[in-house]
Amino acid sequence: MVNNNKTKNYSMAVNRRQFIKLTSGFTFTLALGSIGLKSVAGNAAGREQSLSVWVRIDGSGKITIYNPVAEMGQGSSTALPLILAEELDADWKQVEVENAPINPEIFGHDAIFGKMMMLTVGSFSVSSYFERLRIAGAQARHVLLLNAAENLAVPISELTTADSMVYHRFSGKQLSYADIAKFALVAALPLDIENIKLKPVDQFKLIGKNIPRVDIAGKLNGTAEYSIDVVVPGMKYGMIERSPVNGDSPLSFNAAELLAKKSISAVFAMDHGVAIIGDNIWAVIQARQALEVSWSKGALADNFDSSKAIEQYAALASAAESPTKVISTMGTSAEAAQHVNKNYQADYSVDFVYHAQMEPLNAVASVSTDGQKLDLWVGSQFPSGLRAEAAKLLNINIDNVNLHPCFLGGGFGRRSWHDFGLEAIQMSAVAKAPVKLLWSREDDLKNGAFRPMSLQRISAGVDQQGSLQSWHHRTIGDDFYLTASGAELPFYQIPYKVIDFRKIDIGIRTKHWRGVAHGPNKFAIESFIDEVALGEAADPYQFRRKLLAQSPRPLKVLDKAVSMSPWGSKPSQGRALGLSFAEGFGSLTAGVVEISLDESLGKIRVHRVWLAVDAGIIVQPDNAIRQLEGGIVQAISSVTLESVTFRDGAIQQSNFHDYPVLKMADTPQITISFIQSELPPSGIGEAAIPFIGGAIGNAFAALTGKRLRHLPFTTNRVKTVLNS
Repeated sequence: MVNNNKTKNYSMAVNRRQFIKLTSGFTFTLALGSIGLKSVAGNAAGREQSLSVWVRIDGSGKITIYNPVAEMGQGSSTALPLILAEELDADWKQVEVENAPINPEIFGHDAIFGKMMMLTVGSFSVSSYFERLRIAGAQARHVLLLNAAENLAVPISELTTADSMVYHRFSGKQLSYADIAKFALVAALPLDIENIKLKPVDQFKLIGKNIPRVDIAGKLNGTAEYSIDVVVPGMKYGMIERSPVNGDSPLSFNAAELLAKKSISAVFAMDHGVAIIGDNIWAVIQARQALEVSWSKGALADNFDSSKAIEQYAALASAAESPTKVISTMGTSAEAAQHVNKNYQADYSVDFVYHAQMEPLNAVASVSTDGQKLDLWVGSQFPSGLRAEAAKLLNINIDNVNLHPCFLGGGFGRRSWHDFGLEAIQMSAVAKAPVKLLWSREDDLKNGAFRPMSLQRISAGVDQQGSLQSWHHRTIGDDFYLTASGAELPFYQIPYKVIDFRKIDIGIRTKHWRGVAHGPNKFAIESFIDEVALGEAADPYQFRRKLLAQSPRPLKVLDKAVSMSPWGSKPSQGRALGLSFAEGFGSLTAGVVEISLDESLGKIRVHRVWLAVDAGIIVQPDNAIRQLEGGIVQAISSVTLESVTFRDGAIQQSNFHDYPVLKMADTPQITISFIQSELPPSGIGEAAIPFIGGAIGNAFAALTGKRLRHLPFTTNRVKTVLNS
């Protein structure tokens, strides 16, 4: 059962300063022919112009809306055009969605780094474009009304719109948006920006409704184009044998032997491997199997052993003096010490995790014979960054880089890096022909970039009443953002708090993974909260309620999650419940899980999950549920199964036979409820990741009386803890 309570009375009057800021500072004039607003930065006028930089309408009534983000299964290519169409009062059946041109100054957002980028990460797609697209839609609707009023010789105040039609309420006259698109309009009609208002939420006709996603049909009938589907005339195929240890490079290899093969056209060294190019993929695979490479030594990662690393991380956490980045502080230690009666401390740790996206990395690059132009077909989470890096690599004008965005078969952060796209470009430049670069699944895993290993040390003090008075959370990892994000406690009321980070250099490639560091850190935080609560003989739910007493919004989420679940009642024989709260990506979540344990196998099974979410206005309820369900399943997989290990700097796993992921038979029954909110949308795609680790760990402790502190909870680790 899903409860989707929509917010009420959310409206916004837009002043001129807000309008200019939220539409990237562009001003417009009206064009002739098809209805249009011409950007000051635009090139052509007249019939080629759009209604705005975001939307155009032709004489047949077709409404084309640009999608500025990567579509990798999260549904943003529907959600964002839907937001604009809502304020435009468009008939959704007449809407077609196109990928926006790779122009970050117009179609980018600055939600993450303060710089305009076309970057699809961090669950920012809907939240960062929401107001901007609403304003764009309302402004475009206003232009339609202005021109309808001019044509009908009536005051604009007497006109209304619905389903791509303009109506005059007194005469009964009406004009379709298609009719207006055919007018020969007077240029530079006043836009009257000051009086453009956005709809109240209770007047939404598209937002908050279950509108089918625009990308699904093509994915079902096979017409959706991924870069792996692209074939261009004269195309060759390429693969790369990469160094088994990050930072090492090829010293020598049997190029002459491979080039003697009829179908192999190039074999050459790259900084990190040996590239092979051939006429067909099978020839390249066979040549790669015959490749013999001698690798350099001396990289930082050469001696890295993940089985011993946690000891090094723990030693760094204990070091009396080491460079420490303070993330946040509150209160003073002296004041807290006056009240502390009992202290707690525990270490938690997590292994490296692979992205395991469905589609391994690939790209098609075609560098012109003179080296001055590039066409690139790729599924990228960061197309504006890749386009800029491509221009830099070839030393050409960025206007000569034509990037063709393709669907992504999963991303989870991995496809916001450019390495595979740049590799394809290098290979095309050498081959003097288009090249399709393919990574095998083994390449994708053994040469991946992983969610990093990290250690979280938390210590806390409680007073005689069992209330938390002090809190110190120290994270050890190789990257500040990848290992320390999500460590702060913005809602738990604790008088004295210190959150800090210490860096350790290990030489392993690491990257954003779904939820970034919120998963590892919320696992540690929520496990430790339970440890303290149980140490003080307090119910974990009531203990959290006390900590959230001054934060009504998160408290409501916590209460909702508990009310949805059987918390407080005795679980079935052999089962237990665990609770966890988390915030991240602007959203608030709380969840309860029910687990069982096969002690002989050391296998934890999650049977049910109850999740409450406050994510503001939910643009597409059904799709939001699917994203949360997917996040829960992926989080359970990472918490119970997934681990990348290293020996002498080389990855020990190679494919899904030794890197297991959760199977369909082990997925739980999931119940999700949305909390009513008066706020704009916040992140959904990663919101369900952070709470799972703590909830499962807490359920395990409730079931066995013992605590799991190292992710993932593999069968060997479970049996070790049970036997301890």
